[in-house]
Amino acid sequence: MLALEIDIEAPWPVETDWADLAEAAAEAAMAVAPELDNPRLSASLLFTGDAEVHQLNREWRAKDRPTNVLSFPMIARAALIALPRTGAPELLGDLALACETCAREAAEKGVALSDHAAHLIVHGLLHLAGHDHELSPADAAAMEALEIKALARMGIADPYAEGAPDQ
Repeated sequence: MLALEIDIEAPWPVETDWADLAEAAAEAAMAVAPELDNPRLSASLLFTGDAEVHQLNREWRAKDRPTNVLSFPMIARAALIALPRTGAPELLGDLALACETCAREAAEKGVALSDHAAHLIVHGLLHLAGHDHELSPADAAAMEALEIKALARMGIADPYAEGAPDQ
């Protein structure tokens, strides 16, 4: 099972157990993307603010703005799929979620921040596993289908459905 190292910083609201939500999202992602369900794998997840994500986005992606989630994969997809279940630990990659951007998007979509954050964690983990919605419409559809299945396991509605708040 993929191990998460989770760090939660202000301004994420303390009323929600973000670590539990992240673990549930990781379990759901592993259920739909079995390559993630390897006991050797770990990933870091940082719940932070827009300022830090903006800095990371500028430094590592040359994009001078915050975004909702950043994914920094450390293993190529082919290597991940071929990774034996025994051996030394492997870092799958790092994720960072920006609170203010996530909260604004959730409000615009009319969904709970926790549901939107779960979606973004699943989305980010799929990116770490080598899925990429920016390659082609077919790749986008495949990735969305995995997200929908994972979120359904968590009791979260399909964010891509016609008329859904995400649309």
